Amino acid sequence: MRALMISNDSLLHAEVAAQGSARLPAVQLVATRHGLRDAVERQLPEAPDLVIFDASDVEPAEGELVERLSRNYPAASFMLLTRAPQHDLLIRAMRAGMREVLQLPLVHRAFHEAMDRIEVAAGVSRMRAGRVLAFISCKGGSGATFLATNFGYALAALADKKVLLIDLHGQFGDATLYVSDQKPAMTLSDICGQIGRMDGAFLDSCLVHVASNFGVLAAADDPQHLVEMKPEHMDTILRVARQHYDYIVLDVGRQIDAISLRALDQADSIFPVLQLALPDIRDGRRLLDIFRSLGYPGERMRLIVNRYEKGGKLRLVDLEQALGAEVMHTVPNDYVAATDSVNQGIPVLQLSRSSAVARSLADMVELVTARRVAESRGLFDRLFGRNSSEHHID
Repeated sequence: MRALMISNDSLLHAEVAAQGSARLPAVQLVATRHGLRDAVERQLPEAPDLVIFDASDVEPAEGELVERLSRNYPAASFMLLTRAPQHDLLIRAMRAGMREVLQLPLVHRAFHEAMDRIEVAAGVSRMRAGRVLAFISCKGGSGATFLATNFGYALAALADKKVLLIDLHGQFGDATLYVSDQKPAMTLSDICGQIGRMDGAFLDSCLVHVASNFGVLAAADDPQHLVEMKPEHMDTILRVARQHYDYIVLDVGRQIDAISLRALDQADSIFPVLQLALPDIRDGRRLLDIFRSLGYPGERMRLIVNRYEKGGKLRLVDLEQALGAEVMHTVPNDYVAATDSVNQGIPVLQLSRSSAVARSLADMVELVTARRVAESRGLFDRLFGRNSSEHHID
């Protein structure tokens, strides 16, 4: 986006230039004017896409120049910066169509939020309304990380969605290893340490990119460099993530702390993962009791039974009666395909597309995205050569 900057403040100019260049696509300051009258009288030969106007030093008598400036660049977006409220100036600016007004000193997060809105309005990018899906183990070893990572990849690959996976396992998180051999350059802790920079471009730059539309934000893995993470940091990260991704998949550790709890509070759906065994059922009941005590509605809980084998002494109906919740999906016990995938760090859908677990993940994508049966059959028949499930969950 080509921008004209109107300001006498060289430090502010440098600050805006730095923040603009960090965006994707970048905001380029192609010209500078040192005051409102200078900007009106020296019109650019090629109109900018954006005018960033520092109104701190504008005199009351110059108010009418604001409307002249907007007429000079009728197709441009405007961002007004001011150190103190100037009511007459603000009224004139609003009449001239200037909608983004930011207080100085500049708050970087507010700047990027305003730029997000400007880009959406200008058609440069579109704002998504991403859904947050949280996977959590009822008992250690239930396979929640395997399912979260591979389901995230399946959503991106099969449903053509833009997907972000966030590893919330603290310093013991290893979600990236399940789907990639890349070493994370940045972690969740690093992002929290620079939360003021948070925007879509910064978030994207911190990910391990498994595919063009699937990235993983790694958990902090070095306790010596841990930054104090606060619940409000998760609010900021998820707010930005919802705007830029279709789905945000959370791999939640078994220990529910302030960070993971804030994330679960915002989850649209929670997927407790367990196996059909008494210890899992016992821990699953405790976990669901916690969620009920927190006031989470029952329809947000979607049980997944992993490594499921028919014909065992425990039945699905026994599990549902014990937990007071329905099983949304079962994942078959496909040990060879799952183990090969984990050991090689390659998504099972990519490594063993015809395996039972890959087919089950495809079914789960249908369930979660609620794709129409006709569309689903066309896609999954090409991939697997079979009829797709007709189950739908809103």
